[in-house]
Amino acid sequence: MSTRFRLGTNPWRLRLARPGLRWLLGLGLFLGLQASRSAAFYLPGLAPVNFCEASRETATCKSTVALFVNRLDSVESVLPYEYNTFDFCKDSEKRNPSENLGQVLFGERISSSPYKFPFNRTGTCIKVCVKSYDTANDDQEKKLAFLRKGIRLNYQHHWIIDNMPVIWCHNTGDGTKYHTPGFPIGCFIAKSGESKHACLIHPEFNKSHIYFLFNHVDITIAYHEDSGRNGGFARLVSARLEPQSYKHSGEGRLACNGPPMEIPEEHTEKFNVTYTYSVQFEENKSIKWASRWDYILDSMSHTNIQWLSIMNSFVIILFLSGMVAIIILRTLHRDIIRYNEMSSSEDAQEDFGWKLLHGDVFRPPRNRMLLSVFLGQGTQVLIMTFVTLLLACLGFLSPSNRGALMTCAVVLWVLLGTPAGYVSARMYKTLKGVKWKTNFLLTALLCPGVVFADLFFMNVILWVEGSSAAISFGTLIGILAMWCGISVPLTFVGAYFGAKKKFRFPVCTNQIPRHIPRQSFFTKPPFGIMIGGILPFGCVFIQLFLILNSIWSHQMYFMFGFLFLVFIILLITCSEAAVLLCYFYLCAEDYHWWWRAFFTSSFTAVYLLIYTVHYFFAKLQITGMASAILYFGYTMVMVLIFFLFTGTVGFFSCFWFIIKIYSVVKVD
Repeated sequence: MSTRFRLGTNPWRLRLARPGLRWLLGLGLFLGLQASRSAAFYLPGLAPVNFCEASRETATCKSTVALFVNRLDSVESVLPYEYNTFDFCKDSEKRNPSENLGQVLFGERISSSPYKFPFNRTGTCIKVCVKSYDTANDDQEKKLAFLRKGIRLNYQHHWIIDNMPVIWCHNTGDGTKYHTPGFPIGCFIAKSGESKHACLIHPEFNKSHIYFLFNHVDITIAYHEDSGRNGGFARLVSARLEPQSYKHSGEGRLACNGPPMEIPEEHTEKFNVTYTYSVQFEENKSIKWASRWDYILDSMSHTNIQWLSIMNSFVIILFLSGMVAIIILRTLHRDIIRYNEMSSSEDAQEDFGWKLLHGDVFRPPRNRMLLSVFLGQGTQVLIMTFVTLLLACLGFLSPSNRGALMTCAVVLWVLLGTPAGYVSARMYKTLKGVKWKTNFLLTALLCPGVVFADLFFMNVILWVEGSSAAISFGTLIGILAMWCGISVPLTFVGAYFGAKKKFRFPVCTNQIPRHIPRQSFFTKPPFGIMIGGILPFGCVFIQLFLILNSIWSHQMYFMFGFLFLVFIILLITCSEAAVLLCYFYLCAEDYHWWWRAFFTSSFTAVYLLIYTVHYFFAKLQITGMASAILYFGYTMVMVLIFFLFTGTVGFFSCFWFIIKIYSVVKVD
């Protein structure tokens, strides 16, 4: 199938003084508009499925619409569970579609369901199955208790039709229409009479200390019919449902109306739960298959927040760009001219500033091995993040291709071992290190080992809790094989060639270290490092809020164009902040810049950690020790990745800046 790509118009005409910023903003506007229409980009392999009525069924046209079920998750718990873990209706011919690595790591478990609908045939109150519960049966009592727990923690179904999420549309308290790609198992009214979750929009649920189970769904499937090819066929363009709760009086005469299905906190009598559904099909001529994902974005007002984030980031980057321009075009240029015009050594001794450090500025720092390892790993993560976001904003990793984002990131990380080993070994060689084999082993094993140990510990918790997010032993062995069998050898190849080269410095290093004058409070490392991390974090904190919502509140994230633009702005901000503060350090005649350049921009990760802690206590409703441990365990992985690539960007920006300024100064 040929690639489909629908271009959006750009009504914005912005006049910026600097052509580079004009180009960057134009690129961001284009990518942002395209990412907001992520469904407009379908790649080869995502071919549409044709549907027709049973009398016209062929090999290329299906007459039955199958519904698949995914894991159930909750905003109050980090532990997802498979559909079949709960006592719902199961498919007698269970089929599990093949899952990619990203789906496995994210805990997605898609399987077939007993819900199957003949195309374009309306069905009303059709029985799916009946579940019985008796207090005398321990197994049934455990299943009922687990069902109550799922309702109490507001676990959500996630159903899929034709690779589209089935959307639940409901009105909120302020009258706005809200669309969510999941619907709850049920709702609960506390002993105090306080309604919880979905019970707030169902005033008929008014009994205290009662669980209400949604055992019926009204499904509406919209299709777009194309009668111009091969006699006509239909393609599905949307799927919506409305969960209902009905207490069916008997299996022989099902009537989907009447009182809700109540499950008391404590019961002594045997009772049955009958699951039913109603389905209707409707033709929609306004939505085409290529843009069918757009309806999911109807109620998502994130676009305005995205523009606020972009404008906020541009204000910061303009401020930093102005500061750097002043330093480079005025102060630094004036310094270079003055230094080069000095004709006598007496003048040089009377002068002060960064030129006096030419014999010490490239003196190797302490812990050169660890710094080299961090730079190698940071380079690997930086390239991986850049390529992944670029592919995502171009539509190659759209939400319709489930798990593709994580799969792409993992594969890129494994294949990028060569640049990591090369950068680490070459920097270590430049810093006069001699243990290049130890450097290679630490580059290949240190940070990945920390991440793997963290994930393994969390996986043990998921195993104990019986969560679907638990990675199987075979998958763990496969990840280890990718790490040790592909990434480590590639890192060795990079380290082998990197150890043969080193960066050339424009000046020589003196044998005796220069005395560093007493520093003021503002030129000491703690102050500069803390200030240097604030500005980059200010560029990304709005985007960070949306990403955390996507991860922990199970909201769909689709603005990859905006995210890519903010990522570019983050890199520029980290570079400029590190260069700015590095210049101040040198002017104060302090040549210990190596680690400060790294920590100045990487301190953004500390603010990220502080924000995630605030987000946990202020925004989330997570309960339970296991969920809290999992939240902070995954957060530490994210913070480590952020720490590595922001520090690497800041370091190499300062490294390039210092080489440039000392290469244009005449030194005797």
